[in-house]
Formats: sequence, C-alpha cells, structure tokens
Amino acid sequence: MRAPTPFANSNIRRFLAFRLLFGVRFYYPVFAVLFLDFGLSVGQFAALNAVWAATIVLCEVPSGALADAMGRRALVVAAGAIMVVEIALLSFVPLGNPSLVFAAFLLNRFLSGLAEALASGADEALAYDSLKATGHAADWPRVLATLMRWNALAFVAALGLGALVYDAAALQGLLRGLGWEVTLDPQTTMRFPLYLTLVTALGAWWAALGMTEPEPRPAHASGLPSSILAALRLTLDTGRWILATPFALAVIVGGMLFDHLCRLFVTLNSTYFRLIGLPDASFGLIGAGIALLGVGIARLAPALSRRSPRFNFALLASLCLLGLAGAALALPLGLGLPAVVLLQAVLLLTGYLVSHYLNAVTDSARRATVLSFKGLVFNLGYGALGLLYAGLLVLLRERTGSPMDELVVFQASLPWLPVYGVFAGLLFVAFAAARIPTGGLKNLVVMGLVWWSLEMIGWDRIV
Repeated sequence: MRAPTPFANSNIRRFLAFRLLFGVRFYYPVFAVLFLDFGLSVGQFAALNAVWAATIVLCEVPSGALADAMGRRALVVAAGAIMVVEIALLSFVPLGNPSLVFAAFLLNRFLSGLAEALASGADEALAYDSLKATGHAADWPRVLATLMRWNALAFVAALGLGALVYDAAALQGLLRGLGWEVTLDPQTTMRFPLYLTLVTALGAWWAALGMTEPEPRPAHASGLPSSILAALRLTLDTGRWILATPFALAVIVGGMLFDHLCRLFVTLNSTYFRLIGLPDASFGLIGAGIALLGVGIARLAPALSRRSPRFNFALLASLCLLGLAGAALALPLGLGLPAVVLLQAVLLLTGYLVSHYLNAVTDSARRATVLSFKGLVFNLGYGALGLLYAGLLVLLRERTGSPMDELVVFQASLPWLPVYGVFAGLLFVAFAAARIPTGGLKNLVVMGLVWWSLEMIGWDRIV
C-alpha cells in the first residue's frame, strides 16, 4: 500500500491553488504602462508604489501576529477577498476623471499591500501545520518544490497572455486570423489583463474559503479586542525569540543578504537587457524563459534541503557573486544572459531554503509571526539597498560633471554590486560567528570560500 502524499491533504491543495492564483497576475508584463494608459503620470506611478511598499512594511508583522492569535484561515480568506476588491476597482473605474482614477489606484495600492501582508506567513503557516498535524512535516520540501514548478509555468502563461490581450492590434490580428472580424479599442483591451486577474482573484478567494484550521486556536483569541492584545504580546515575544535563537536569526538575515541583492538586479532586468544590446521585443520571451528556470530549480532544491546550512550558504554566496560579477562585465547579447539566470536561481533557492529552515525550527504557535518578521526584514533590506543604489547613481552622474546617458550610468554602477555583496557577506559571516561561537571555525571556512569565489571572478579587474 502506497504512503499518502502531502497533496492528499485538502489544505495543501488549496494552499497551492491560493498561492498560484494570488501571486501570478496577468497585468505584470504591462504593469508600468498600465498606470500611464489610465492617465497617470510617472511621478504618480512612483508615489503609488511607495504607498504599496509602505503598507506592506507597516502591516507585515502585526498581521502575522494576528494570524497566530486569532487563526490563519481568517487572514487568508480576508487577503483573498481584498484581492477581489482591489482588482475590481481598476477593472471598473470609469475613465475621464483624473482625480477619480488616481483615487481608485491609490485605494488599489493600499488594499494590494494590505492583502500581501495578510497572506504573507499566514497561508504558509496554515499549510505547514496541516502537514505537521498529520505527521508529514518532512514532506514540506516536496510542497515547496511543487509550488515553485507550478509558479514558473503559470508565470510564463501570464507573461504571454497578459501582454497579448493588452495589445489591441495584436489581439485583433489574432482573432481575425481565427475568422472573427472584430474591431478592438486600446482603451478596452487595456483592461483585459485586469479582467483575467479578477477571475484568478475570485479563484484565490474560493481556495481560501475551503481551508480549515488544523488545530483550534487558543481560547483567548475568541474576540477581536483580546486577539489584538494577544497579537501585540506575541509580536514582542516572537521578536525576543528570534533575537535569542541564533539559527533563526541567521536564516532570516542570511536570506535577506541574498534576497535584497538578487531582487534589486531582477527589477533592473529590462534595463540590463537593453544595455547588452537585446531588442525590446525579446524581453517578454527572455522573461518567460527565465521564469521556466523555476521548473529546473524545483528538482534541485529538495536535494539542497538535505545539505547543511553552511554548505548552502557557501553555494548561494558563490553563485550570487559570480552572477553579479558576470553582470558587471556587461557582455553583449546572449553572452550576458547567464549572469541573469544565476541571480534568478539564487533568488528562487533563497526563498525555498529560508522557508524550509524557518518552518523546521519554529513552534506552531508563532509560525506566522516569524514568517512575517522574515518578510519585514527582506523588504527593509531591499528598500535600504534601493536607496543606497539610487544614491550611487547620483554620485556617478555628479562625478562626470556632464550629462550622461542613463545606460552609461547604469553600466558604471554594476561593478559596485559584487563589491557590496562581498562586504555584506563578510559582515554576515562575522555576525554569524559571533552569534554561534561554537561554529567559529566552520564560519571561517565559509568566509574563505566566499573570498575564494571573489578572487576567482576577478573582482579587482572588474572594479
């Protein structure tokens, strides 16, 4: 008789469906131009996304603590419902009134950030504890690998279909090729990716509604006021627990080290593609190909989960530095793509390994809160590096004393990323050695591996 798989658990199936439908959005390939086509300015676009980021940072940890105090299902259901509302706002807001459009987008960004914060940690904690309650916690790496594989395939579909239905001319040509004589207005088709995302939002909400709590919540969480007080106490207690638990702290800080470096570069992918001479029309195809990397990483990741954390840190550090140094070379055309692939692989592996290690070491009563602290630290690290990088670009422009092409400034900034990565990595190793003194010798070995990787890629010649 075959042993039951983790996917026999209803909560696991619904967790996979929720993550897939909640995270893969059809407007991603046209995200920036969507705002502009609705009549907003570039400045308004930047301000609205600052609101989104600030909402996530402010709500991340409180929502995780509230999930642990009053129940994870309630917050996941709320996240799904809020996603429906925030997408519906943009799907049906009338055009022609700039103030009304801006207000709709402002509310959308706030609700989107709130939904991200509510779901962050709560859905994962609910799924992991569902496995733990049936004695199958060891199957969590299989669930993560499956999620990574499905996400990769869904993201490829969203990239292609979202861009296609947004383009009135391309969609009209396709329909006429199929024998349907239709005339499409760009102001109509620009909402099509939103309509598709609204369907997935309803699906995410449906998936959340079918989830169940694997264990009853504590009695003190029976009312909202008591739940809020319990969440505040849990937040403080969990913060102290993370600071007093060297391994958990090292996993969060180490994960942030790789996440904020790789995520910064991934957000600059299109600029990098243009720098190395790739045509704009190829960006979507390249993005889809890179997204498929998740399928291969999903096969590799479970094997890494069986290796030691120090081995995995050394591996990710070597790959990350190699990717950043390769990107700094700005090799033309396809020769520059392997660096992007390496950094995307590190980003995916970091998310997988951090989830694996943190869930294994965290008690169920504070699991969502710990995962929310992780999300907060990751976002703060990414934001801080973004500010440092923006300052670097300003300094590079001022150094020339004359106007420079943006691509030239961008290229001049790239060698500084591996340099920053080296010093940030060495600081982390010193920090980990201080927090875990018994592993000092092994940490020195890791430091040596990082430095060896740096020498191998010839950072001094790049800078």
